[in-house]
Amino acid sequence: MPRLKSLTIVAPLATLFMLPGCGSNVSGDPPPLEGGRIGGDFTLTGEDGGPVSWKDFDGQYRTVYFGYTFCPDVCPTDNQRLGAGLKLFEKRHPALGSQVQPLFVSVDPARDTPAVLKEFTANFHPRMIGLTGEEETLQEVAASFAASFSRGSNSPSGGYLMNHTNITLLFGPKGEPIATIPTDQDAEAVAAEFEKWVH
Repeated sequence: MPRLKSLTIVAPLATLFMLPGCGSNVSGDPPPLEGGRIGGDFTLTGEDGGPVSWKDFDGQYRTVYFGYTFCPDVCPTDNQRLGAGLKLFEKRHPALGSQVQPLFVSVDPARDTPAVLKEFTANFHPRMIGLTGEEETLQEVAASFAASFSRGSNSPSGGYLMNHTNITLLFGPKGEPIATIPTDQDAEAVAAEFEKWVH
């Protein structure tokens, strides 16, 4: 039987953001997503079953990825690269690396219970937190982060795939959008992007 693949949706991010304003990183370049109308407060359910809010991470950098644990290819690969790149960044810059909080938001609440999420995120980084919630709430949160998802057709075995945006976003200590993290590349590229913006 051919292997099922998860369909990913790459949102036209360039159409969602305003032009960059003032501000720069250590190299003098403005953050690509600076001034973008993306993100915002939310409250979802964390891996331990309690509420987790966006504002809980005020003062920290954070990455956000929308995916699901039953994804056969894209989600595990992207998050493996994110975790490996963050670990590499932490090795080079321990104090800065500790300020980055990776968040994995499930788009498959029917199957991704807190316990399932906890087991999944533990494979990629010890600080990665999985989040879930009611589908309506997840749709609202995804839309505010320029992401989207929908349930795909059932497979012959009775399972199903989720169509979803697979972009890893980096936000600053005030929750401001900074850049996308290149999880379509290797750990070195991911670490380099953190080195560019986390300071």
